[in-house]
Amino acid sequence: MPTPEFIRALRSRVGHELLHVPTVGVLAHDGAGRILLVQDRDDGQWTCPGGIVEPFELPADAALREAWEETGVEVRLTGIVGIFGGEHCGGTYANGDRIAWVATIFSAQALGDRATPDGGETSAACFMSPSEIARAPLKPHLRLFLDALASGRPGYFQPPSWSQQGDRPGVEHTSIEGP
Repeated sequence: MPTPEFIRALRSRVGHELLHVPTVGVLAHDGAGRILLVQDRDDGQWTCPGGIVEPFELPADAALREAWEETGVEVRLTGIVGIFGGEHCGGTYANGDRIAWVATIFSAQALGDRATPDGGETSAACFMSPSEIARAPLKPHLRLFLDALASGRPGYFQPPSWSQQGDRPGVEHTSIEGP
């Protein structure tokens, strides 16, 4: 799918400035345990189907829509793999637009086995086995998503790096370790 209209409207006002947007991704597997991936048309790296959540769109609807638009494969969502952000979730497009995102990644069952790239954002779409994934050039964020999926712990979140230690002298702080 091309750039959503609301993003184009924002870009007309802010130019290439950094936008922070909500996104979704889908890690859909087929009956053989292979994962549905797409190859980015611009850089040739592989990632999961996904994209920007439109205003007022449910993240689950965005996940279904993006999987269908980018691969032509209908999926059934089965859970949330995790929520991701940080240094690997952002970048600069070839036109200079800067973006950062927070991604909700869903697990899913593919309801078909014939993946077709959209020809716009994706140059290839296919199911890959773990050994094929290990040899493929992957976007950095995809490795985070796949590691969380492989952990088998639903609802993964990246451990926090922020700490209030030292903010208030004399106050003892405790923290909760991430999963």
